[in-house]
Amino acid sequence: MAERHTIADSKRAFHQAFPHVIAPLYRRIADELLVELHLLSHQAAFQANNLFAVGLTTVFKRFTQGYRPVEHPAALLSALCSSNGFDAEQLKQTAQQCLQDAKGHSDDASQSWLKEQSLRDGSHYSRLMAVGLLALLEGSSDESDAEALRQQAIDLSPDLGLPAERVEKDLTVFSSNSERMEQAVELMQETLAAERRKKEKRLAEATQGSAS
Repeated sequence: MAERHTIADSKRAFHQAFPHVIAPLYRRIADELLVELHLLSHQAAFQANNLFAVGLTTVFKRFTQGYRPVEHPAALLSALCSSNGFDAEQLKQTAQQCLQDAKGHSDDASQSWLKEQSLRDGSHYSRLMAVGLLALLEGSSDESDAEALRQQAIDLSPDLGLPAERVEKDLTVFSSNSERMEQAVELMQETLAAERRKKEKRLAEATQGSAS
């Protein structure tokens, strides 16, 4: 991306590509990813590797659960990426292939395969890579304990050229935010369901009243 491409330019391009109102619950993740992708696009040492692709798509999917209308998330991710010089479709295909490959290995083979996803020497680290590593472990391991998987990702980090301390911090924040998001979505859905029931009740009462 050209150096003159500012965050304001990215935001303008984003809103042109996605001219829809974003509900408050999802506005923060959209803003955060827009800024993060903008900053990464200016990092000469950054490479959109497999871990990044898996991490980006995982974070986006996790934090847009319950988004309505259902056809908007794909357009939202596309706009976030295109406004910063990334190809959303390519990243999604890469992520899907990596997750599929991760499931096809035994535990020992999985460790070796994961090491092939290492960050190249001198490359710029992104928190999305830590999430990508965790997602691959979740997809390939029989382990169901979230904390154990998180620790496994931290332990594997040095072998993949990732800074273990930052990975630990980034995964802790990701886990905490994921839990809060799940609770927020659940509350939103309960609220919408309650409103629907009230509306249906009022409609039924109005219909009954007019019939009598």
